[in-house]
Amino acid sequence: MTSLELGYLSFPVLLLLIFLRAPIGLAMMICGLGGLYFATGTPAIFLSKLKNETYSTFSSYSLTIIPMFLLMGQFATHSGMSSSLFKAAESWLGHRKGGVAMAAVGACAGFGAICGSSLATAATMSRVALPELRRYGYSGGFSTATLAAGGTLGILIPPSVILVIYAILTEQNIAKLFLAAFVPGILAAIGYIITISIYVRLNPDSAGTREAVPYGERLRALMDVWPVLLVFGLVVGGIYLGWFTPTEGAAVGAAGTGLLALFSGNLTWAIFKDSIVQTAMSTAMIFFIVLGASFYNSFLALSQVPQELSGWVVGQGFSPWTVLMLILLFYLVFGCLMDSLSMILLTIPIFFPVISVLDFGMTPEHLAIWFGILVLIVVEVGLITPPVGMNLFIINAMDRQTPMTETYKAVLWFVISDILRVVLLVLFPSITLFLLAG
Repeated sequence: MTSLELGYLSFPVLLLLIFLRAPIGLAMMICGLGGLYFATGTPAIFLSKLKNETYSTFSSYSLTIIPMFLLMGQFATHSGMSSSLFKAAESWLGHRKGGVAMAAVGACAGFGAICGSSLATAATMSRVALPELRRYGYSGGFSTATLAAGGTLGILIPPSVILVIYAILTEQNIAKLFLAAFVPGILAAIGYIITISIYVRLNPDSAGTREAVPYGERLRALMDVWPVLLVFGLVVGGIYLGWFTPTEGAAVGAAGTGLLALFSGNLTWAIFKDSIVQTAMSTAMIFFIVLGASFYNSFLALSQVPQELSGWVVGQGFSPWTVLMLILLFYLVFGCLMDSLSMILLTIPIFFPVISVLDFGMTPEHLAIWFGILVLIVVEVGLITPPVGMNLFIINAMDRQTPMTETYKAVLWFVISDILRVVLLVLFPSITLFLLAG
């Protein structure tokens, strides 16, 4: 059997291992190392790859940004920022029809700007917002669907761990990717708010109302969110202005968020140790998936599958837009079955070479950035798409009173909003790229 045939055979084997509930990192490692062994036929090359690939993967300076952003998110969770964000948003929007749900989305957007994790954003904001949503008569399915959708803003609004992984895989500038994600992230929040407004008018019994808050109290609540603006402006602004590298910016953000949590009185020694342990566990999980993907991608490179696939697509004469839509449709379907990080690590080394050889009328850098944002958004949709949307299970675990079927029904409205946003960004790439023009 040739290396190319082994490469094609590895895909069904990988899917079978995933279906058998093998961890995705382990599944990719088995397929990668097994493929290398059968392709070369010599144990020496196999063992050498096992040693060298591990060292070369984890000696990458760029990967150090991941634990820093994860630690930043842990400190933000314990600092009380989530409560301040929700109270501020609720004071300005809560008296409107569906306003408390809108406030939850706004708070998720703000928290996502300093967290970078969808699951953490969803879990943290649920603890803060669910009691208020219940208090004002919001239905269980609508409440959980809103928080599941709002949580997805954590991986789109920079800083984002998934964007960092994409930048490393495609050798793109992290600061430019963060900048390009900003407008689509704001559009996502606005789209969710519009969705809420439409939903509560079509289903008036799904949301209650609350009294308006005096303007003096609104301004005081708004002043309480200055730490979030400070951290976000310092990290993202500092990276873009060249004050420090993305890794240094992540370290500054983690230190700054930790100090804010300490000064707020919420960071005890026990919470500090728990934050370190949770960061280490999350980092180990991500790095193991990265290592497994590295072995598998090395095998695919040896088998020439990405190059053969690119050549076949070009030879068929397909329209670039047709290829793009098929790839995005693939992400939409498989995003319902796999987590976002695994999808990015597994598919980008295969799909990115295909996209890179197609002519979309833009520079290679802009094409890579635009494609990355589109992929991130479609993968984000998978987090809230039944039957295996990870955010849906996170929220359901925190609200056992609400049947999952009720959440499924309500969340489809937010999925429609996401799909419309993808169509908009595909048709008008300048929405994503115009901030990079300068």
